[in-house]
Amino acid sequence: MSGFAAQRHRADLPPNPLYRDPTAPVDARVRDLLSHMTLREKAGQLNQRMYGWNAYRRTPDGRFELTDALYAETDRFEGLGALYGLQRADAWSGVDHSNGPGAEDGAALADLVQRHVVERSRLGIPALFVEEVPHGLMALDGTVLPVNLAVGATWDPELYERAAAHAAAELRARGGHVALVSALDIARDPRWGRTEECFGEDPYLAARLTEALVRGMQGEHAEFFAADKAPVVLKHFAGQGATVGGRNSAESELGLRELHEIHLPAARAGIRAGAAAVMAAYNEVDGMPCSGNRALLSELLRDRWGFDGLVMADGLAVDRLARITGDKVSAGALALNSGVDLSLWDEGFTHLQAAVERGLVAEETLDTAVARVLRLKFRLGLFDRQHTTPPPPPSTPVGGSDVSGALARAAVTLLRNDGVLPVAASVSRIAVLGPQSATTAHQSGDYTAPQRPGTGTSVLDALRTLAPPGVDIRYARGCALTGGDVSGVPEAVAAAAASDLAVVVLGGSSARTPETGFADNGAALTAVSEMTCGEGADLAGLRLGAAQYALLDAVVATGTPTAAVLIQGRPHVVPDTAGALLTAWYPGPWGGEAIAEVLLGLTEPVGRLPVSLPRSAAQLPVHYNHKDTEYGGYVDESAEPLHSFGHGLSYTRFSYGPPSLSGRGVTVEVTNTGERHGRTVVQVYLRRLITSVWPRTLELCAFEGVDLAPGERRAVTLHLDADQLGRDGTLEVRVAQSSRAALDAVPLVLDLRG
Repeated sequence: MSGFAAQRHRADLPPNPLYRDPTAPVDARVRDLLSHMTLREKAGQLNQRMYGWNAYRRTPDGRFELTDALYAETDRFEGLGALYGLQRADAWSGVDHSNGPGAEDGAALADLVQRHVVERSRLGIPALFVEEVPHGLMALDGTVLPVNLAVGATWDPELYERAAAHAAAELRARGGHVALVSALDIARDPRWGRTEECFGEDPYLAARLTEALVRGMQGEHAEFFAADKAPVVLKHFAGQGATVGGRNSAESELGLRELHEIHLPAARAGIRAGAAAVMAAYNEVDGMPCSGNRALLSELLRDRWGFDGLVMADGLAVDRLARITGDKVSAGALALNSGVDLSLWDEGFTHLQAAVERGLVAEETLDTAVARVLRLKFRLGLFDRQHTTPPPPPSTPVGGSDVSGALARAAVTLLRNDGVLPVAASVSRIAVLGPQSATTAHQSGDYTAPQRPGTGTSVLDALRTLAPPGVDIRYARGCALTGGDVSGVPEAVAAAAASDLAVVVLGGSSARTPETGFADNGAALTAVSEMTCGEGADLAGLRLGAAQYALLDAVVATGTPTAAVLIQGRPHVVPDTAGALLTAWYPGPWGGEAIAEVLLGLTEPVGRLPVSLPRSAAQLPVHYNHKDTEYGGYVDESAEPLHSFGHGLSYTRFSYGPPSLSGRGVTVEVTNTGERHGRTVVQVYLRRLITSVWPRTLELCAFEGVDLAPGERRAVTLHLDADQLGRDGTLEVRVAQSSRAALDAVPLVLDLRG
């Protein structure tokens, strides 16, 4: 602390204020600190106005220096409540390895900024450093994990918990504090560009993975966060996955029952697990945007659920409320009165002092929000260990962290196989084709920092490394991800015709470039080059680039056995014409290795679909848990998805014995009847028969992955959630390997009426 700052502190405070006593209870320290704060200082704690990358610049000799913009921001409120994106690197921020903080100096930059913030604060209040952690820390040299849709495909909460813990440790080692993580959006319309950020279409699967996320990042319930744990902001609350037409930030036409049954269970589970914060979504619910929706943020979240953590607004969402209130001062007042505690880049919250003075906000309401921000800072130990960071978590020297590769392998999902896979020992020539086959640039999702040259492994590279000696690997790109240029198809066809097996790697991309047009909140305004997915890249249809279909058709027509691989961030429509079809939802830079291992049979395919795959966009919606109505089909198309939620094949076979009920548990014997080790996911579904409201066709209520050796048999007991079962009515319990198979499974009837 500078001498000037220390003099100010001594002049305005008693010698030993309680809030500086690390042995005092947190709530007492918060009350004491609040009692010393001016209205201006309080308003400052609720502002997260600045883009973190504008707080520093790298000098020619490689050092970091603070900017006039940071000085102005900290002077405005005599400190800083929170700073977003100090470590963020991407095309929008303009930060890359030439000008941004890497693993070696990120913590030093954070320390430099924090020292400045504390010195500028009359009361010595540190700032929260808030970072994006959508699939690993979004920073230079951060571990890139597979996207959430891939996490959903693992059906493995324990594995994801370990990955989340790794991400939290990386964040804290870089001097960051708070992790923004997508978890609450449910993928109901795959045309939405942010489908990749969803765990899937099912609320129960999303709830279990959200719990794992909170446990992994935050640790066990405790008053203080461990040095390698980070408070989580769960995004987005609520209903954003159901926007009309799959368009980003559009309205969500949701009834209360649909909202509670589909879009709120993940949030409820995360809060029960102890989540420190949630982020209010952009969309409206019943005519009111979430950031100004008191019924959602206060009456439900706080009064009914008892949530006492932070509510953060999404970027510039508070200012959007001026369309309702008439100006940004009253927009900020509406958000605060509705339950928002911390803004993001908005002007509205910068006027909170004026809002209090004008009677738009009670100072007691302001104090309540400030107390939540301060409490989080005390729980992080920022007042007591401001300038210390833990060491980074261990990682493997090649391929990122162990958990990243494990997630990628667990997510690869085999959808169709007529015996083409795994690659037979007799195969001596493999043609590797397609626009995704020889690149790593499009294997990671949106919100990915620039990667150093040589980072990652493509499918082609991995096959060349892992294929048995003597296998001839031939390559032809064939076409680009987008567009209709088929000039490269003949070369690919020739390679396929001269081979024993063709592997055609297709898909989409969320990769942004500096040429991408960005909105003020960082969403893509214009999707350029090969970008077909990600925030702001919504599709009216679900087709790949036209040339990709021409390539696949031409290769299949050669008669060479063909395996099609999809690397994608949303379900795309691809015909089941290849002998084998598998999907890997943006598996990360090293995902090519995971895919190659499955193709070659070195690893078993164990992924299961977290979303239903439509035959065309005209079918939408096709989620499995629709209402149990006698729907008619279409004259020109099947109404059924091409592949159903929960579907996934193995290189072995499993049989399920008849299930039995015991109290609130269901037991089934599972046998590996094939010749290879494998993993099946036992899925338990409910079908309600007699109920007070119209039921859904099926509802997932339990699942468990089971690894079995050839011939091994095991009795598996899954416990049913009493809240999900309900307290009255008659229902069926069905156990199967997918939602489609559950429709034909022998049911067990459970009568809860008495």
